[in-house]
Amino acid sequence: MSASDPSRYEEILIESSESRESVDLRPGVQSVDYYEDIFRPYVTAKILVTSSGPVINGKGIYQGLPLKGGERVSLRIKQSVDGLPGLDFSQTPDDYLYVSGISNYISDSTSETFILNLCSKVAITNETTRVTKRYPTSQNISGSVEQIVKEYLNVSFAEAPHQTENKYGFIGNMRKPFTVIRWLASKGVDSETAGFVFYQTKEGMHFKSLNKMIEQKPKALYSETMVADGKGEQNEDFKISTYYLDKNQNVIEKLKLGAYSSMRYYFDFHRAAFTREQEGVYLHKDHIKKTNTLGSQDPGLPKVNSTDVKPLDEYPTRIMSGFIDRGTLEDKVDTTKNADPFQYQSQALYRYADMFTQKVEMTVPMNTSLKAGDIIECDFRQTATGKEESDPIESGLYMIKQLRHHFDKEGSYTAMMLIRDTVGKK
Repeated sequence: MSASDPSRYEEILIESSESRESVDLRPGVQSVDYYEDIFRPYVTAKILVTSSGPVINGKGIYQGLPLKGGERVSLRIKQSVDGLPGLDFSQTPDDYLYVSGISNYISDSTSETFILNLCSKVAITNETTRVTKRYPTSQNISGSVEQIVKEYLNVSFAEAPHQTENKYGFIGNMRKPFTVIRWLASKGVDSETAGFVFYQTKEGMHFKSLNKMIEQKPKALYSETMVADGKGEQNEDFKISTYYLDKNQNVIEKLKLGAYSSMRYYFDFHRAAFTREQEGVYLHKDHIKKTNTLGSQDPGLPKVNSTDVKPLDEYPTRIMSGFIDRGTLEDKVDTTKNADPFQYQSQALYRYADMFTQKVEMTVPMNTSLKAGDIIECDFRQTATGKEESDPIESGLYMIKQLRHHFDKEGSYTAMMLIRDTVGKK
């Protein structure tokens, strides 16, 4: 069987939050879409349902349950190819997805059609919870994240969170857990390289350094042509169905962000003075030497005029300011810095912006073993030359920023947005 063949709906059961009535949705399910994104802390899904005739209490599903939002959905889909995990949100009630909204409702005398918008339980927990505790300056940022996830979100990590080297003390200030964790992620430093992400996949929660994520081995190789499997046979399951390579570059926007170069000024409360140290100037091209990259070439920026002494990426285009936090959270005045902003502010901004140097939207045969944050290798053909050769600039390693697994009666596929920080093959 092919990975593009229709998958099997083993369980799609919706349970009312009020009456505890439940309905098997499988006979009316037209399609299921499942979503992950490394910049979103929870997973989502959409189920298109068409129901004919009375289903429950002499009424359709919408009126019979009735659907109001907050219903639990137990979902299990088996992929057509053996050995692939499929989707499973049915093992325990904590695994179930929840109806976050109902849209596109249409009805007539014989049938009704609607879309169930679903989210994981952690998304609802986040909206009903506030972080109130104080976290000490002696604790690593990753340690605080682990505490918040355990104590406030009541979920577990899919794997051990990546550890930050820097520490940071703060007060929750009644903010939502997601807000606090994503704020902390922007301050986290791993081996002098900033830039962490907090997100959820079907396996659980993740708190990861972008630098370490780039070190992963590629999960799969996808090509515009047939790919040979381990037995030397041609396999269509890893052939690229469609793709769009976004070649648009917005230099002005990146200059505004200070992604190439910035100047940093910080006020030290303890000294009552601004600090302007030698490292106040941040240059992207110097910092990239300390980071892992997915490609082999940094595009950089040229000189604007032939008379310019320096290229464009050596001119600071953004002034960044902040406070050197000393002793504000301790009983006794401590002159050590509370998470030195020189370590993370410009670096994190660059890291997040640089990951979008190249973007590709790609569709492949269904592969439920893929998840957001994975690395895959892509082999694109040269188009301008007309040669059947691999494109040395566009081909190479990419990170899955977001993905959508689509299931319907006609077939299945995986759609992805791929990103990377440099160009060319490694």
